[in-house]
Amino acid sequence: MNPSPQQSLIISEAQHHERVDQVLSEYYPQHSRSLIRKWLDQGIVTVNALPVSKAGQKLKLGDVLAWQAPEIHKSDKIQAEDIPLDICFEDDHVLVVNKPVGMVVHPAPGHYTGTLVNALLYNCSFLSGIGGVERPGIVHRLDRETSGLLAVAKTDQAHQNLSAQLQARTMKRHYDAIVEQNFAEENGSIEAPIARHPIKRQQMAIVENGRYARTHWHIKAAYHGYTWLGLELDTGRTHQIRVHLKSIHHPLVGDDVYGSKRKHPFKVDRPMLHASQLQFLHPMTGEPQQFEVPVPEDFQRILDILAKRT
Repeated sequence: MNPSPQQSLIISEAQHHERVDQVLSEYYPQHSRSLIRKWLDQGIVTVNALPVSKAGQKLKLGDVLAWQAPEIHKSDKIQAEDIPLDICFEDDHVLVVNKPVGMVVHPAPGHYTGTLVNALLYNCSFLSGIGGVERPGIVHRLDRETSGLLAVAKTDQAHQNLSAQLQARTMKRHYDAIVEQNFAEENGSIEAPIARHPIKRQQMAIVENGRYARTHWHIKAAYHGYTWLGLELDTGRTHQIRVHLKSIHHPLVGDDVYGSKRKHPFKVDRPMLHASQLQFLHPMTGEPQQFEVPVPEDFQRILDILAKRT
């Protein structure tokens, strides 16, 4: 893997007054905020050609933010593993996979094997290096227990383009969810800022000064005490759907972190959330790409039980 070319971004009106680390986090949702701060410490991020050392530096309309990700070094921690992948699409630039329930997307403490990255390293001859040695090709993420569609970049150019589509909110991600209780309306939107929980640091929460987040929802089917929702994200904050649904008192069924203590008339082993549709423009040709996968077996089983009860 080679060093990435220098990237630059002209700050828009929507980004005016945002922090440098916030803007870079939006551009690289696959990166942790701590990694981006390391870039700042290394002096590889500039604003109007001047090095930035403070993550909290505020940006102004028209500022030129530029950076170059450091050279990627191989690691003996991350090994290629012969793990089957459900590949929906592949060419020389992009891979779209249907991630199964229970698979971690990229290596992290406690999960250095069995991840999507381990499988990608075995199945792909090359991947984008922008995500770093532990996140090659990873443009966006899904929680371990969330199934569904993910776009993977095989080249740095494709990665940069797909990340820009994410930031511009032109990459569309649609989800299916089973939630508690019924709704009075057929559709709606949840607009509430999200940040790290002030006390429970492993969780996210609605926080007044958090990052802007918006989720759209519509009813796909209503059952006795439960609802099958379709959701679309305008933003991609950590645990956004789970936090937003909790905030309107319709938590995901099976969510042990953000859900309720309600006992269900069926067995449920995970949050009932599935990334069912993905839309973006091909990073090289500009042609619209649209993918859709059905809900997995455990999700469908619960829908069938609810339909019979209703």
